[in-house]
Formats: sequence, C-alpha cells, structure tokens
Amino acid sequence: MKRFALPIALVLLGACAPGGDASTASNPVASSDVTGTLFVANKRGNTLSKIDLVTGEEVLRLDSCTNPHELATSPDGDHVALACYGGTTVDIFRTGDLGKVASIDLGENARPHGIVWHANGDLYSTAEGRQSIFWIRDPLGQPQTFEYSTGKQGSHMLVVDPTATVAWTTDLGSKTATRVAMKARIAPISVSVGEEPEGIALAPDGSALWVSARGSNQAFELDPGTMEVLSTIDTGAFPLRLAIRPQGDVAVTSDLADGGLTVIDLETAEVVRSIAVSGPEEAQERFQVTILWSDDGERIYVAETASNTVAEVDYATGKVLRRLPTGEGGDGMAILP
Repeated sequence: MKRFALPIALVLLGACAPGGDASTASNPVASSDVTGTLFVANKRGNTLSKIDLVTGEEVLRLDSCTNPHELATSPDGDHVALACYGGTTVDIFRTGDLGKVASIDLGENARPHGIVWHANGDLYSTAEGRQSIFWIRDPLGQPQTFEYSTGKQGSHMLVVDPTATVAWTTDLGSKTATRVAMKARIAPISVSVGEEPEGIALAPDGSALWVSARGSNQAFELDPGTMEVLSTIDTGAFPLRLAIRPQGDVAVTSDLADGGLTVIDLETAEVVRSIAVSGPEEAQERFQVTILWSDDGERIYVAETASNTVAEVDYATGKVLRRLPTGEGGDGMAILP
C-alpha cells in the first residue's frame, strides 16, 4: 500500500467497545493466554520479522526483498511466502530461522501483492503490474506458474475458494472486484464496488464474498458466483482491509483514518459495534493497515505501520492488550498457532 494524505476530518464511530486504550505502551509483556508465532513484512525496512506471541518479543529480523507486503504460511507451518511488491518475485522462507529457500519470478513488472498459500499446497498471488493473478504449483519442488488475466487496474488483494478453482481480486484502479475461474474457460466477471476497493474475504462456508472500499467508507456483500452486490454497509473512515472471524459470524474492517475497527454481523449485514485501537487523535501517528485474526477468533492483530508496532486486541472486550514491536513499516502479517 502506498502512503497518502489522510482526510482532514477524521470520523469517529459511535458506541466504541470499552477498554480500547490508545495509550497502551509499546512494551511487550508475556501472556499466559496466547501461543504461537507472528510473522510481519516490514515494507520500509525491507525485512521480515518473527515475533513470539507468548513473550511478545521480536526474536528474529532478517533482510527480505524490496517493499515486501503480504505474507502466507504453508499448510504444514514450515514455511512462509512473501510477496515482493517492489519487484517481481514471491520469496519463500523457513519459519524456523527465516532462511530463504526459494524465489519464484512472476515476470516483468509483476509487483506481487496479495498472496494465499492454499491447503492444497499451491500458492496464489496477484501481479498488480500485469493486471493478473498467478497460480504457483508445487512452490517448494519444481514450481510451475500459470497466469490468469483480470484485465483490471490495480488487482491488489485476493482470496481463493477451498476447491482452488476460483479466485477473486479487488482492483483498486478499476474500482472493481473480479471473479477469475482457474479451471474453466469462463471469462472473468467484474463488478463496481465503491471507490478504491482493497479489503476482501470469503465467508468460511463460501456463501458470500465481502469487500471493503477504502475511498467510499463502505463494505459490500457479494454473491461469489454471480458477483451481484447483495448488501452495502457504511463503515468507519478508510476501511483499508477486511477480515472474517474464523467462526464465520462477523467481519471486521481496519479503518485507518479512525484508528478503529468496524464489526459487521454477517447474518444481518449490519454494523454491531466498533473497537477503538488508537482512535482518531493518534490515527496518523499509528497508521494502521493489515488486520489478522488469531486461529481461535479471540484476538485481532493490527499492523501499525507508522509506529512500527502490532496492536493485539481482545475481540470480546475491545481492549488493546499489548503493542508488539516489529521492524520499520510493518504491514503484511501471517500467524502460526
């Protein structure tokens, strides 16, 4: 994501969940309630960080590639893949020591950004500069790449269905979301979804596709097959990303200009609450971007690019539990239980 000027007027959502204390110190503390490892792509530092979620400490940081963005962990947890947005490759690292084991080139002007490591073992990535997505078969063996055109400008983020036959992208420049069939000879289907759509998530049961449009402060529910817009919901200011809780009951948008999160009930397609992570007063100082759920759905991790921190938020109470230090410009995240 490129830097930009925030709107002059910052909109504060009402009914904020209690306990979202913007003054929470950026000092990691040990937690007896959480386990696992967090990986963070530091886009300004061109590095990759590994954070122990028990201690809250950054245990390892190594050089990665130019302007790294999104991350995805392998199904077996042994590797993490990194989209090198400033270049043309998807790079793969061991999760243990962050040693690089592969670099897969997607071609001239690729600018990979969104990335998915599917349960089938294959990788899928957007190639924004080529207006396409890539299917990378056998990424740790003898990689084969297959390119599918979206025909849209700024194909930025993507999701892939459980059968790995269909992918969907958000296309910032074209103001669309696009459905791409990867195993059938069917032309892509695109639909307009507000200004600068970026966030995207598929409901766990595949029943709905959700998109957030950062330029119009809205989220959209779409039919994944027909791409018909089913619902339009107003969110907080500049909903950069959207993530669905593993339980499938709610979606959350990362509202950069508010410094908060909007919680949307997926059954009713209505906003049910908001969570203050930093609040509008600190929004420009924190500059929150990517959001990521813990596997149990109890915590939300919020990358704060300007302050080089990741906020750990308790979903039930809305309280910021810790701020975890990371490298310069932490953005994309992936987690291992």
